[in-house]
Amino acid sequence: MVATVIDYQDTAVEVHRLVVGPVDNNVYILRCRSTGESLLIDAANEHDKLLELCSALNVRQVVETHGHWDHIQAVEAVRNAGIDVAVTQADAAMLPSYDQILEDRSTLQVGRLRVGTIATPGHTPGSMCFTVEGTPLLFTGDTLFPGGPGNTSFEYSDFGTIIESIEGRLFAAFGPDTLVLPGHGVGTSIGAETPHLQEWVDRGW
Repeated sequence: MVATVIDYQDTAVEVHRLVVGPVDNNVYILRCRSTGESLLIDAANEHDKLLELCSALNVRQVVETHGHWDHIQAVEAVRNAGIDVAVTQADAAMLPSYDQILEDRSTLQVGRLRVGTIATPGHTPGSMCFTVEGTPLLFTGDTLFPGGPGNTSFEYSDFGTIIESIEGRLFAAFGPDTLVLPGHGVGTSIGAETPHLQEWVDRGW
């Protein structure tokens, strides 16, 4: 199997991470340890490696944090392998193809794991974060990174909206020990980032 980094594990879940593509995208595979079933977050690139992982780790579904090109390069390959791809309605047109629409505040079942969906628009209109019930895990895509929000310089992005998403849907909803696993780079925690919100607002990015 392609070598991955284990970002987190406990008795119920393990999180594998692989960095792929020209802008070092994080691809996460969330695996239920009791059933062996897995969910892949962001079919970003290097589809041959991702398909090998999908086979080895019994990936049943792919979810996209958003529709930017660097997060979706392997979408067609995983769909051709028979794995459903889900994305929000607002970002669906950015994908070459997809199978299901992700709704806000819904629950996905991955083996015995319950994965919650959190709409966090701003970076794109349909950006979405994912949490895992009973764990400290929060997968933030390009919404929240160490040191601030994701890029909002695109014509369909909005800085005020991403700040509202981060403040109202992440900082207000999750405790300081929550692990933030972003779409690029290293992870952080809600506790490490919350004190800096006003700094980000003041600088405007």
